[in-house]
This record gives sequence, structure tokens and C-alpha cells, in this order.
Amino acid sequence: MAGSQQAPLTENQRALLAFARSTARRILTGLDTPVARPSIDGRYGGAFVTFWRGKRLRGCVGTLAPTSDIVTTIEEVTANSLKDSRFQSAPVDAAELKSLTIEISLLSDPTPTNSPLSLTPGVHGIVVRLGNKSGCFLPQVASERGWSAETFLRQCCTTKAGLEQDAWKLPDAEALLFTAEVFDDNHSNH
Repeated sequence: MAGSQQAPLTENQRALLAFARSTARRILTGLDTPVARPSIDGRYGGAFVTFWRGKRLRGCVGTLAPTSDIVTTIEEVTANSLKDSRFQSAPVDAAELKSLTIEISLLSDPTPTNSPLSLTPGVHGIVVRLGNKSGCFLPQVASERGWSAETFLRQCCTTKAGLEQDAWKLPDAEALLFTAEVFDDNHSNH
């Protein structure tokens, strides 16, 4: 969750948040009303859209690589976040949307590292891959949970990739690090 220390939003951040909220509203109401697309340039490695109700997660899905431009990527991950499989039995609905905070994480390109323990919790996000399994955590997860670099890697292996906790140490395992620009449309604490 973005914290209360968040800097003032830039024009692009405000535009992306408004676009994500309008996209979610259109999807949840079933109305085929066109959503105004902001004009935003910039290179990003991918994006995640997260829905929060207070401190409770209500959906979070993203992509490590942009699908095309950042606006299209935000549109796609917003739609996917509303369908987050963890919330199938109680999905976000149109009435609830008003009370939710939307958080966007714009990612740098993930970069392979030979020294996964060099990651800085709260600064670096991680991707762990081994064989056909992979898992990802956004940078803010480690700081929210007070995890060390090693705990962050172990948790990514077990809870996200379905691997043994120390799989990241195996010679065939790949660890990638990335950073994220994280902002939300509610400056209060979650």
C-alpha cells in the first residue's frame, strides 16, 4: 500500500489514476461509455493496479512488461485486477468501487541479478523463476511486512512461485530485480 508519506501527485499520475477509476467504473457498471484516454509518454517495464478497502486488499494484478503504451497497459491490468482470482467469491462491485483506493505501480524493466540478497527491501521488487514456475512481489510488500531480503526471496518462492523456500539459491534459478513508482488516489493511510 502506498503510505501517508506519498509526495504530491504529478499530472501524469493523476491522469492514470482517474483513467483506472473510470475504466473500473465502466467495467463494473456494464455501461459501454467511452473512457477518455490520457496522453502519456514514457517508458515503463510494466504496471500493477491494486484495489484497497482500508488495509484490506481487494484485487491486485499486473504485468512485468507493457502490453503496448502505458495507458493501454493500465486499462488491461485494471480489468484483470477486478477479476483477481483470490476474490472470486466476493468480487469488487460498482457500489464498492467508490470506497476503494486505487494504487498504481509503474515498474522499471526487471534486471537479472547474480546477487539476489543485494536487493533492498522496500526499494526492489523481485521475480524468481525456476523451470516453468515463477513468482513476483512488488517492492512495497517487503516494507509492509517488515521482511528482510532473504525472507522476501523465500516468501516469493513459496507463496508466489510454488517452489521450495530456498529455490532462489539453486543454480538454475533466475532472480530479477526491479523498482516501482507507486502512487494512489487516497493520501490517507490504508
